[in-house]
Amino acid sequence: MKPTLTTSRQRGIALPVMLLMMLTMLATSIFLIKSINSTTLTASNLAYESAQAKQADQGLSTAFQWLSRTAFESKATLNQDNAAAGYIANWDTTKKVSDPLFWTGKQTVVDPTTQTSVEYVIHRLCKNSGAYDLPTNQCVLTVDASGMSAAGTPGKSLGLGNPNFASAPQVHYVVTSRIFGARGGNVVNQLVVLIGA
Repeated sequence: MKPTLTTSRQRGIALPVMLLMMLTMLATSIFLIKSINSTTLTASNLAYESAQAKQADQGLSTAFQWLSRTAFESKATLNQDNAAAGYIANWDTTKKVSDPLFWTGKQTVVDPTTQTSVEYVIHRLCKNSGAYDLPTNQCVLTVDASGMSAAGTPGKSLGLGNPNFASAPQVHYVVTSRIFGARGGNVVNQLVVLIGA
């Protein structure tokens, strides 16, 4: 009599488990690759923007040097516009940096290392051109704390309770520079300069 072989059906669970693990590992790998790419792109964009901001500082530096030199030679020159220097003796508060009219009279300087063009414009923070202390003019003025005297008395100040300036106040100027990047982005930097009247 021949022995009979009994064959039992095996039910394999290893294959589905392995396929599920492989699918999980594949999805995790794809997510990791995308995450690394996003981090690399973000770091690259931040470095690019930082480089552009440094290049835009060339415009701020050029305008500051002009303001300093002009104030030293003749402060009265700063009472009127100077188109050749990108200087506007008043500030129109209705115009924003994104408005093309804000950049009327702008000047362009080329960064010597990158040959990139940087535009700048200088605005005096006054309502009108002319001397800062004209009755028809209003300017943003500051004075150091040691230069302030007690509040004025009636008849001695422009208004009751206004402080008297014991020394010449400082007039505010805003220098704005911008640079257009090769990737379609741009950077705008601003600098506030105080010059004694």
